[in-house]
This record gives sequence, structure tokens and C-alpha cells, in this order.
Amino acid sequence: MNAIYEKLMQCYDSIRKQTDFQPKIALVLGSGLGDFAETIEVAQTVEYSSIEGFPTSTVQGHRGRYVFGYVDSVPIVAMQGRVHYYEGYSMADVVLPIRLMKRMGAEVLMVTNASGGICEQFQAGDLMLITDQIASFVPSPLLGPNIDALGTRFPDMTEAYDVELREVIAQTAERIGVPLRKGVYIQFTGPQFETPAEIRMARVLGADAVGMSTACEVIAARHMGMRVCGISCVSNLAAGMTGKPLLHEEVQQYADEAAPRFQKLVTESIIEINRIL
Repeated sequence: MNAIYEKLMQCYDSIRKQTDFQPKIALVLGSGLGDFAETIEVAQTVEYSSIEGFPTSTVQGHRGRYVFGYVDSVPIVAMQGRVHYYEGYSMADVVLPIRLMKRMGAEVLMVTNASGGICEQFQAGDLMLITDQIASFVPSPLLGPNIDALGTRFPDMTEAYDVELREVIAQTAERIGVPLRKGVYIQFTGPQFETPAEIRMARVLGADAVGMSTACEVIAARHMGMRVCGISCVSNLAAGMTGKPLLHEEVQQYADEAAPRFQKLVTESIIEINRIL
């Protein structure tokens, strides 16, 4: 048996000994959205550390647990804390939590994150609907022998972010009065922030926001046939755009300030997405 698949099933067996919850929508809670889990009707929580073989986050502010519960009767599983490639994990471990949520029954993946704004029209605190992504600067989670039990060898990424789900989120944002930008997200490895030259390169490539997560997770989800949507909180303007150095504390500050709007949009979008599933 493929070692990556064997580890996934080991984690699945381990978590199923703790919960039989069947989620419909999976949610990755990025910076500024960690407290979202406190706003839902929580049915159960499972610490990552209690799942045999599961990677655990080392980043401050990432709780490190699955939260199972309901958003207006919609069964969801939320990752309260993700693991990043820059923490030293293999890419297979980085996307293992996504694969596990699919194994537990989730049909849709909603990814969220904090990002640096590359588009010159963006401001810190903006929310951006992710319309597409550039993952060329991080290793693909699909490298190596294909795991046929998960998906096809060459998955199509034409609609990495589901068009219908994007439209639902855009209409929801308009209905509830939450301003929403749209743009392309690019993932770099980190953990260092980008240089001004790298930001200029990313802008030439067509990116509107940059971060250190998400794109690899989306690839793994699409490989397994999940429908994907994503919202990014532009927590700062990227390197070279303000003349000031970038600080993690500033990223966290703007992400926290945007959190109420972010949480409202995610909550309402989950309810509306459920209507079309």
C-alpha cells in the first residue's frame, strides 16, 4: 500500500474512534478567522495531537484541532489551525488534513487565509474572493506515484475554484453589505516575507494577493473531486508597496479587525452554498 495513503487511512481510523460526525462542508480557518469556531453550534472537537500520525501546527495563534458542528443546521468540520510547508512538513502532510476531511464525508472545501495585497487597488483589511491561483512556486502535493483511490493522475484545474460557488459567495456579500474584492492568489513557501522584486514578479504573473498556504490544499481537494471556494483577508500590502517593513503582528492585527465581516460572510455563504448542494 502507498505510504501516504496508508497514513491517511491510519488517521481516518484514529479519528473515527473519536467521532462519527458526517460533515457536508469543510472549512479551513485562516488568520483572523480562528474564533469563527466559537460562533457555531459545536457538536464535538478533536485535537490534532489525539489523531495518530497527524501533523500539528507550530504557528502561534493556530489552535490545532478539528471542530465539528452546525452552521444553521449545515453540518461542517472546521480546521482551527492549519499546517504549513514552511514548518518543515512534507507536502503530503500539509494536505493530509484536507484529504481526511474529504474521507469523513465533506463535499465542499472552503479555504480562508490572510494574504498580502499585490493589486495596487487593494487596502489592508479588504476581503478577496479567490477566483484562481498560482501554485508553481511550491511542490505539488500530487508528486510521486498517483494514489488511484484518491483521484486521477492528471486532475483538471481549469476551475480550481468552483464558478457556481464563487457566484454564490459574491451574491451573498452583496446581499449582506460586505465589500468583496476578486482576484488571483499566489502561494510562496515562506516563512520569510517576499522581497519587493518578488512582488513585482508576482504582479506581472497576474497575482493579486500572496500567502504561504492554500494553493497546495486546493490541489489536493480538487484531486479528490471536492468543490472548492476561497476567501482571503488582505491583512497587509505586500513588500515594497508602502515603504515599511512587514511584521507578522501587523498581519494579525488587520486580520483580527476584519474578523467580524469575515465571519459574517463565511456564515452566510455556508448557508447559501448548502442550498445548491
